[in-house]
Amino acid sequence: MEKGKISSLQMAIMLYPTIVATAILGAPSITAKYALNDLWLSPILAALIGYATVYIAYKLHKLYPKQTVIQFSEQIIGRIPGKILGFLYLFFYIPITGEILRGYGDFIVDSFMVNTPIIVIMASMVILCALIVRGGIEVLGRAAELFLPVFIFPICILIILLSADLDFKNIFPILGDGIMPPLKGAIIPGGWFSEFFLIIFLIPFLSDMKKGMKYGMMTVFAVMMTLVMVNLIVLFVLGPSTSSKVYPLMNVARYISFGDFFEHLESAVMAIWVVGAFVKISVFYYAAALSTAQWLNLSDYRPVVWPLGILIVEFSFWSFPSSMEVSRYDIIAFPFHGILMQTIIPLLLLVIAFVRKRNKGTKNPLN
Repeated sequence: MEKGKISSLQMAIMLYPTIVATAILGAPSITAKYALNDLWLSPILAALIGYATVYIAYKLHKLYPKQTVIQFSEQIIGRIPGKILGFLYLFFYIPITGEILRGYGDFIVDSFMVNTPIIVIMASMVILCALIVRGGIEVLGRAAELFLPVFIFPICILIILLSADLDFKNIFPILGDGIMPPLKGAIIPGGWFSEFFLIIFLIPFLSDMKKGMKYGMMTVFAVMMTLVMVNLIVLFVLGPSTSSKVYPLMNVARYISFGDFFEHLESAVMAIWVVGAFVKISVFYYAAALSTAQWLNLSDYRPVVWPLGILIVEFSFWSFPSSMEVSRYDIIAFPFHGILMQTIIPLLLLVIAFVRKRNKGTKNPLN
């Protein structure tokens, strides 16, 4: 079905913007509502879910190499229950891809292209992502490599240029209300860290599978440090008003001013978001296409790419009639929905698979 191969490093490069792209814009304000000035601690706590998810996915891969969750779930819990679970995963990843697409479109239209119909923004992105997905995992890996500097460089520039506006006193008092506020603030980022389960769709195509978990754990750490750094920068600049901003990083970028000619660097934030959203949507799109083909027992996933693209655009409107619905889903439903589907259920599958393998080994010592 997929003949291409990628390295563990390419997998890490694909996963990094996939997680960071969503979190980097809204995470500071969402986290600050619960954690206040301890918002920088929440990504550290949330990263525990990321580490656990990568570990679970890699162990499932070791038990069922060269298979994704759609395939090995039938072997673990039986054909019919496995098909039902596979169907649930299909209608988790397809609507989620639509939600990511809708979030991308809302940000672009609300912040920059106010007079452009949102359908134009979203359809153009889906067409571009569909071309990448049809090219296969190698094309997706190389595209992520190509755009990674465009994603990271603006973040570094923003941090350097904001150094004069940082007020380090905003971080105090640390843990003034105990550990519970940053723990509550970690719930929503925890949903984003659970997206590391996407590794299960990439590991079967690694050219160096033994390094898969190592690079997965390194990516979790890189994402955690990025979110900690972004949260601190936003806190040092905006202080207590962080929680009242919709896109805090955008507000922070407006503080940059050197003379009368070097200011209004919102375009840097837009570059981060567009590149990150492109990689994120492509990876989710690829997982949805591969899952659909495997669930239908097709020999190739490419014939379903364009129909899925139409479905993703439709879901972006069906599931989320307004940008308020997108925000409400991100804050209320997705953390629990994401952790359930991408961490808890895989953990249950791993436990069942481990028990069945052990029982099988006990009955037949030669196995």
